[in-house]
Amino acid sequence: MSETLLEIRDLKKHFPVTKGVIWQETVGLVKAVDGVSYTIGTGETLGLVGESGCGKTTTAKLILLLDQPTSGSIVFQGQDLHTLTRKELHTYRRGVQAVFQDPYSSLNPRMLVGKIIAEPLVANSDFSKPQITERVQELLSLVGLSPSAAHLFPHEFSGGQRQRIAIARALGLNPKLIVLDEPVSALDVSIRAQIMNLLQDLQQQFGLSYFLIAHDLAAVLHLSSTIVVMYLGKVVELGSSDDLRTEPLHPYSQALFSAALPSHPDEARKEVIISGEIPSPLNPPSGCSFHPRCPLAMPICSQVEPTLQSTAGSHLVACHLYTEARD
Repeated sequence: MSETLLEIRDLKKHFPVTKGVIWQETVGLVKAVDGVSYTIGTGETLGLVGESGCGKTTTAKLILLLDQPTSGSIVFQGQDLHTLTRKELHTYRRGVQAVFQDPYSSLNPRMLVGKIIAEPLVANSDFSKPQITERVQELLSLVGLSPSAAHLFPHEFSGGQRQRIAIARALGLNPKLIVLDEPVSALDVSIRAQIMNLLQDLQQQFGLSYFLIAHDLAAVLHLSSTIVVMYLGKVVELGSSDDLRTEPLHPYSQALFSAALPSHPDEARKEVIISGEIPSPLNPPSGCSFHPRCPLAMPICSQVEPTLQSTAGSHLVACHLYTEARD
């Protein structure tokens, strides 16, 4: 069991919805993240999956301190971020970096690659110019690029190479956690495996932890040690990658993972179809928010909201099917 690096405790982010131009009135709340809890261990990857609008990106923004939570807490190495001094928050920002979805837009096209990678080093370290140059060359080599790439512009590289540059930039300050926001979805299929293997190699080499957000469930299953499934701002299932691959429990998880590519061409896979559209986050359904689309919904599902409960070991699910079975 690895040591806990980051802990999310009952985290909530609610956005007020207003009407009016001069005299604004709050008419509702969008509960983008609504009471989620989980941990990321040192050297582990936590994958966060769910349809668009489930709260994945909002959660990442809260971890990166790009937004402030409505309530709940984020604890990093045993320290609540809300109690940190300005100097300690600066240290936290150095220790948590990000790699974004689109390498075409996440790199400044007017800057040389060496300057792009050096930028966080210049802003956050006391390195001399020769030390920064040496560090940039080292980082380029780590991600499989020639040190001479430092003298070129991003447009002179392919999509996969640009994502390697983005990874090199994220590694510059020796972070403990990297937020990976759809790191391979903008790449050709032939390149995705190379980037995923690079991320795994770097994780093993430096003991990195990853917080992975992705729609590509095959990538999530390949990279993650633990997977969290979200629906309308809430966690509906949490378990190991093996648990979710072989036996997802929540009907929503079953539908998601039945749509993923099998690990082997001969693997039998039961297809589960979800009907209907995601309800409005401004007016979510009562009880279990998934019940209007669930093929196994029972009367209790529209009345009582299920809570996350353990089924076996660390496998958690929020579904009345399993509550009823225990009762």
